Amino acid sequence: MSPENRALLMRANRLMGASLVEANLVKIEDLEKANEKLFEIIAAQNARQSTLLGVLCNQMKVLNEDDVIAYVTEKEPVGLIDLRSYDVLDELRKSVDVTACWATWTVPFDREDDFYSVATAYYLSAAVRKHWEKVLNGPIIWYATTLEMLADYLEKLEQERAAMSARSGS
Repeated sequence: MSPENRALLMRANRLMGASLVEANLVKIEDLEKANEKLFEIIAAQNARQSTLLGVLCNQMKVLNEDDVIAYVTEKEPVGLIDLRSYDVLDELRKSVDVTACWATWTVPFDREDDFYSVATAYYLSAAVRKHWEKVLNGPIIWYATTLEMLADYLEKLEQERAAMSARSGS
């Protein structure tokens, strides 16, 4: 991971944690323990597991991801998306920076005129929103989704790119 995306990953997770505490979805003690575990995961360079939200929900089991999604959709102007049933725009499939998507647990999946549709598990992280607003340079319609759906989509995209690269290299 590039130093820029590593810094983005760290900011995204730090601000996500702060927002979870502020929303009373997680206790500060649990956040501190989760951060320690996250640093170990990041050091092992495992993109799919480099998520504070995943540590809190899946490893420590002190938070339910559905509660986070419910909070976001009730408090913020965010819809819901199931990426498994969505045909992502080819232009975005080919051009999106997958490493930045892993770092932010976010993926742009559609564009209509100047509006981008973006799926994220990290809407509560201001660093994530700011990053994608800068990168896409246009109005964004935000959608919440799960870590698992994002990870499955990104792994599939990486496999498609690897296959295309192997075909063009032969």
